[in-house]
Amino acid sequence: MVEPTQPGFGMVAAHFIVSDDVERSQRFYTEVLGGKVAFSGGPVYVALANTFIIINVGGGPTDDKPTVVLETPRDPDRVSSFLNLRVEDIHAAYTEWSARGAQFLTPPIQHKYEIRCYIRDPDGYIIEVGQTTDPEGDWSAWLPRLSEA
Repeated sequence: MVEPTQPGFGMVAAHFIVSDDVERSQRFYTEVLGGKVAFSGGPVYVALANTFIIINVGGGPTDDKPTVVLETPRDPDRVSSFLNLRVEDIHAAYTEWSARGAQFLTPPIQHKYEIRCYIRDPDGYIIEVGQTTDPEGDWSAWLPRLSEA
């Protein structure tokens, strides 16, 4: 298994989402999923686990993306990418996040090498929540230990 490392040069990966209501999305990523606001006042940066969710309004083309329009999903059942959250205990996450208002598509379902389920954020973005059950593909080395929290 590869050990979690940082690249040898300055880089941080973040997931950018377009929101019709930035404050509503900020509440979802902080109050439901447990993230912390790292920056606000324009785009909102929510620190979530080992990454950031950047939330901003949509808009038309700009000089550095002259043909691109940023908008929320037109059809939430047609997806080309999604956020993937790996958790240590999916049943605990499902229970806790459901109590905080998360709308899951199904309860956690066991698949060959993982247990997973999906939720939608307030703008319709799909988020996979999974727990690896394959000991050879375990992500646990990347998860902070509960005893360290």
